[in-house]
Amino acid sequence: MSRKQIILGAHHAGVNHQTLWGHPDAGSQVDFSTFEHVARTAERGRFDFFFLPEGLALRERDGQIFDQDVIGRPDTLPLLASLAAVTGHLGLVGTLNATFNEPYELARQLASLDHLSGGRAAWNVVTSFDAFTGQNFRRGGFLDRADRYERAAEAVATVRELWDTWADDEVVADKATGRFVRSRDVGAFSRTGPQFTISGRFTVPRSPQGRPVVFQAGVSDQGREFAAGSSDAIYSPFSRLPQAREYYADVKARVARLGRRPDEVKVLPGAAYVLGDTAADAHEHARWVREQQVDGRTAQVLLEQVWNRDLSAYDPAGPLPDVEPDLDAPPFIQGRTLLDPDRRGRVARLRALADTHGWSLRQVAIDQFTRVDLVGTPAQVAEQIDEFVQTDGSDGFVVTSNVVPHGLDEFVDRVVPLLQERGSLRTDYTGTTLRDNLGLPVPARGGRAAALVG
Repeated sequence: MSRKQIILGAHHAGVNHQTLWGHPDAGSQVDFSTFEHVARTAERGRFDFFFLPEGLALRERDGQIFDQDVIGRPDTLPLLASLAAVTGHLGLVGTLNATFNEPYELARQLASLDHLSGGRAAWNVVTSFDAFTGQNFRRGGFLDRADRYERAAEAVATVRELWDTWADDEVVADKATGRFVRSRDVGAFSRTGPQFTISGRFTVPRSPQGRPVVFQAGVSDQGREFAAGSSDAIYSPFSRLPQAREYYADVKARVARLGRRPDEVKVLPGAAYVLGDTAADAHEHARWVREQQVDGRTAQVLLEQVWNRDLSAYDPAGPLPDVEPDLDAPPFIQGRTLLDPDRRGRVARLRALADTHGWSLRQVAIDQFTRVDLVGTPAQVAEQIDEFVQTDGSDGFVVTSNVVPHGLDEFVDRVVPLLQERGSLRTDYTGTTLRDNLGLPVPARGGRAAALVG
């Protein structure tokens, strides 16, 4: 049996505590040279794509900007367009919000990027989650969960309709006259729906890969249904077996039930890594990395989101706060996703964890808010990745390095050759588009466009 080919993406994390900004080898988080180095390194390692997350607002603590956020973050599309000029094969995945962007603009911008890059564009679909971010874009800022997913579902469907308004051979040259011949209906579209009533002509011809690739993240039953019915790749939250295998099997079964081949949707967890010359060295360095990611002040801020109150009076080396979370106050931390809305239950679980292990406030924060998924010698990490993929835990990984921009170099230089020796990773690109590299089919015009839900 032939080995599954491992999909690799390079994740540029940007603004968050997991990036070691104070490391002596760390560079700028906003200079183009940083993004260029990461992208060129990923392409040198024959990665499939470069993934850029989204940052639409500077986060705040009690009305003041986080120190970590003052560097800002460049806009996604011009940055990816610039990277298209300095890479030749690497996919370019941009996170773009379906709540604040109009379908016509999304479709036009992504199709343009696909043409500029020769068929390497992808859209990671997200929605808004708070009024704090939304106030930068719309009156009142906030959309209820049901409303934002209804809008996103129609936005995705509309974008796909616009991409399909041009046939593959819509515009041809008439050799006799030298003029271009166009269909009378080229680019024509009309949609009347709850969210969008638009009509006109789409300006961008069908893209080199038919449509840009669509990425999505979702754990809920509804999110899995969207991935199975409409997305090309889904970010899995599971980087540990056997949960990853259960998630993988569930998504692939849904894909088959909806009439698609299971390999038409790629399942890709994120993974941070630490390498060492010995296993002991790697684990010691991983411990050091996690401690550097969460100093005392960062620990306070991270737990303030759970408690929803000022914790600056509490010693990071001391016990967890003895006060209860403030359930009635406005958000003390703005611009960060609250993954567990049950604050009281979360606090109870954190206290139980601290009691069990004898951990301080900072040690609890380190345990809860940091992770290093792949730890060991290069050979051990290559084995971990290969086993994970070959045993259907995923189709690959989106790799994160803790030091930007040169952290990925070590992975490419020391782990990639071992995966190639195993026959699990390409030694050279064989396709010209992102769909080619991911092994995805070119979609037919007017294909399925399922509802987007999270």
